[in-house]
Amino acid sequence: MGPRTIRVGVLGCAEIARRRMLPAFAACPDTEVVAVASRDTARAAEFAAPYGARPVRGYAGLLAEDSVDAVYVPLPLSMHAEWTEAALRSGKHVLAEKPLTTDPVRSAQLYALAQGAGLALMENVMFVHHARHAEVARLVAEGAVGELRSFQAVFCVPRRAAEDIRYRPELDGGALWDTGVYPLRAALRFLGPGLEVVGASLTKGPGFAVDTAGAVLLCSPAGVSAQLAFGLDHAYGNAYELRGSQGRITLDMAFTPPAAGAPAALLHGPSGAREVPLPQEDQAVATVSAFAAAVRAGHAPFEESLGQAQLLDAVRRHAAHG
Repeated sequence: MGPRTIRVGVLGCAEIARRRMLPAFAACPDTEVVAVASRDTARAAEFAAPYGARPVRGYAGLLAEDSVDAVYVPLPLSMHAEWTEAALRSGKHVLAEKPLTTDPVRSAQLYALAQGAGLALMENVMFVHHARHAEVARLVAEGAVGELRSFQAVFCVPRRAAEDIRYRPELDGGALWDTGVYPLRAALRFLGPGLEVVGASLTKGPGFAVDTAGAVLLCSPAGVSAQLAFGLDHAYGNAYELRGSQGRITLDMAFTPPAAGAPAALLHGPSGAREVPLPQEDQAVATVSAFAAAVRAGHAPFEESLGQAQLLDAVRRHAAHG
């Protein structure tokens, strides 16, 4: 594809589309939103109007449009595989909400389909595109904390309304798929592939039909441990820490930093603690820019996302069977 603006269609009217991703597509000079599809035409029109986009009734109708180059899929998790495959078979590049599917074999099939068709398929894990994490990784690689010994991360959010899709098992709701992705992906990002699930627990709060809390213990091939916690019925938590032989780095607002005013990292060493300024940017726009680059290349790197899918599955199976 040449330098022409990438024309994006949106499948569904999820809150994350309205609040974060539609503004990000509009802010990125490489993309424009041209169509929004919904089973409810009035709702599609409401979402499309601020961007001068066309409302489309039904997801299949949008995929049939030649004026759409790529689609964003913010549908419930249970619908990701079906509509991601349909979009790829329609010749569209795809940015799908995380996680791509609940099955690593199915995810691998979709990545293979995209690769064979010369299409970009990218999972929307936004924090990995924020430059602050690359800066933290650089500090660790340069020995700021000595030899790395452990990683800890938490992503927990307060209870939402009872009808929220995150609490509906038929839509593949649950803490593992919603908030657990973040600390698990961060562990992969900092500790690398080959992580072993040493222990895992998924629990359902009273009255819930899905897991609302989880804890995971991992170990890397180099012997570095990772202790992760996540949940959907908790006081808010959003941070990680890398601890080494000579110090530690902590980062608050790790996974959902504001576009401006995100906190600095705190580096604790033998001589005390100091703040380390980190880059400031809108990670949603950074993600859209990365997707646009992948569309132009006709391929999106997927190895880490596939590793994430395998790790999520290992956690689920370990929690269920030990």
